[in-house]
Amino acid sequence: MKSRAAVLRDVGVDWEVTDIELDPPLAGEVLVKMAFAGICHSDEHFYTGDSVPSKDMEELMRASGMRVPEWFPMLGGHEGSGIVEEVGPGVTSLKPGDHVAISFFPACGSCRWCVTGHTYLCDVGADIYSKEMTTDGTRRRHLGDEDLMAMMQVGTFSEYVVASERSLVKINDWISLEAASLVSCGVTTGFGSGSVAAGTQIGDTVVVIGVGGIGMNAVQGAKAAGAKHIVAVDPNEFKRQSAPTFGATHTSTDAGAAVELVKELTWGVMADRVVLTPGVLPPDLVLVAMMLLRKGGTCVVTSMAKVTDMMVPLILPDMVSSCKTLKGVLYGEMNPREAMPRLLSMYEAGSLRLDELITQRYKLDDINEAMRDLRAGRNIRGVIAFD
Repeated sequence: MKSRAAVLRDVGVDWEVTDIELDPPLAGEVLVKMAFAGICHSDEHFYTGDSVPSKDMEELMRASGMRVPEWFPMLGGHEGSGIVEEVGPGVTSLKPGDHVAISFFPACGSCRWCVTGHTYLCDVGADIYSKEMTTDGTRRRHLGDEDLMAMMQVGTFSEYVVASERSLVKINDWISLEAASLVSCGVTTGFGSGSVAAGTQIGDTVVVIGVGGIGMNAVQGAKAAGAKHIVAVDPNEFKRQSAPTFGATHTSTDAGAAVELVKELTWGVMADRVVLTPGVLPPDLVLVAMMLLRKGGTCVVTSMAKVTDMMVPLILPDMVSSCKTLKGVLYGEMNPREAMPRLLSMYEAGSLRLDELITQRYKLDDINEAMRDLRAGRNIRGVIAFD
């Protein structure tokens, strides 16, 4: 079948809205008619090339036995929600008419990581940059005579999505599909980073650096975990002004300025948790984040750095003598099938703000405008509305 979709052909090239061809869902697969898709910085990283290795790096990857994906052409989008149109043989958890939110981790449920509660590290889910389906290793998405790599095995910048049953989470049909589209990635990743992954406890002081679509939800996560002080750091005035709505108690224009503020708030003890969620993580920011931490504190690295940034400045004696933790975090260390319904139930109860995150709605044809607004920091979260 044909589907109108946004395709990225190479680094630095504008998104192209065109008709692609989708094969019918086969065993273990589902066809979804999309309702909403979120605009996330992860897609932007491929436009800028921040997530695309150089040719030299690819050669090193091959030499070390790593598989190098065929990045382009790429069907974009990994956040979203929609309604099941058709199911393939063997699908038992979904049926036509079901409302679903997209999970960009097609977790198998049976590998070592899944059975120990770490589905965000699933062996199957790790293969999210591949033109082959995780179900049977064949390809479903085409643009003329070329096969498409679908962003994180879903490709939500499309009127229709063919994905593994494992990539979809059924939601209650009375939940807003627009709100549900946000828990696919941004809300869950941010909320978990500010609560579960950071280990935030009641009375903590938490600093969130970068309060866009991920960071603003880290603020919400820290608040839900009982943080006393939540400092939102961002150079963008609009985002700083919005942060108190989501639970920030203080704001700062940059991490350096936040050092004195946190010192004053904590009587010199410094922050219990620091969460790094800028759009692109500059290595030097890690050094300042560690300076913001108290003894025994935890710094969570959620945002992506440029793939070429392989050196991070650290004051190692301080890290050791002060027992500070620097940790990388994926999906906020949350498990999609449990976390997404739970967060939506919090939204339904009024204890999680989702509607307020959406600052602009776009049509699919406006994808390049949406990306420009993301770059300019005009949105907390922009969404594509398909109807």
